Amino acid sequence: MKLMSFRDASGRAGWGIVEGSKVADLSATAPTLRAALAAGKPITAPASAPRLDLAGLTHLPPIPDPEKIICVGLNYLSHILEGGREPPKMPTIFTRWANTQVGHMQPMLRPKVSETFDYEGELAFVIGRHCRHVAEAHAMSVVAGYACYNDGSIREWQRHSTQFTPGKNFPATGAFGPYLVTPDEVGDITGSSLVTRLNGEEVQRATIDDLVFGVARLVAYCSTFTFLEPGDVIITGTTGGVGAYRKPPLWMKPGDTVEVEITGVGTLRNPIAEET
Repeated sequence: MKLMSFRDASGRAGWGIVEGSKVADLSATAPTLRAALAAGKPITAPASAPRLDLAGLTHLPPIPDPEKIICVGLNYLSHILEGGREPPKMPTIFTRWANTQVGHMQPMLRPKVSETFDYEGELAFVIGRHCRHVAEAHAMSVVAGYACYNDGSIREWQRHSTQFTPGKNFPATGAFGPYLVTPDEVGDITGSSLVTRLNGEEVQRATIDDLVFGVARLVAYCSTFTFLEPGDVIITGTTGGVGAYRKPPLWMKPGDTVEVEITGVGTLRNPIAEET
C-alpha cells in the first residue's frame, strides 16, 4: 500500500491511498496520515471514499507534521571512509525540523548565505505506534512504512562545530516522499538499492544492507532514549559519493534536478531553486 499526503487544487490538505492514477481521499476518516497511524486501526479505502486524480495533486511530505525527525549520520561505511573517519560504535544522532521539509516535485532551496548545498540520498522510515524500549528482534513491528529522503546539507554551516544541526535545518532543504510504502509491499528492505542522481547522472549507489546500523537496530536504540510516536520519522544516513568529497566539490545549484530512488519504495524528484 502506498500512502501520501497532498494539497488539492483548492489548497486543501489531505491524505489517502494511491490506487494507480487515482488517490482514495481518506481525509474524512482522520485529519492527517499521522493521526490515522495514531488511531491504531487498519488503513483501508472504502468504496465510498472520493477518488482524486493523482496528477492534479501537489505532493506534501508523507508525514507533514511529525513530532520528531531523527537523523542518523555516518551510517554507511563508504561515506565514513570518504570522510576519513572511523566507524562509530553507536549511532550518530541529530535532528531536523518539520518545517524544513518539502514533498516530491517541490523545489529544494539553496540558501542565500551559501553555495555549499549538498545532496544526501537516504532511506527514511516512519514509526507506526507509540513505543519505548523496543527489542531489536521485535523492532520491525513498529515500522509503518518506508520513503525516500534527500537530507540536503549546507556543508559550511554543518561544519561550524561538531554539531550538525545548523547545516541540516535551512528552510526547504530536506525532501521527503513521494509516498509512504508499507513494509508488506516492500518486503526485505535490506536488499533494496539506493541511488541518487543529479541531472540524470548517478552520484550515489548502495544497497541498504550496507548500513552500519540497520532499521531494527535504530528502532531499538532510539526507543531507548526517547518515546517513539506514530508518525515519527527516522532518516537512516547517506552513502558515499556526496558532493563535498568530490574533487572539485559538486554542489546542487538552481536549475538542477535531483532524484533519490530506492527499489520497491519509489523515486523522489526535486528541482533546485534559489532562496528569495
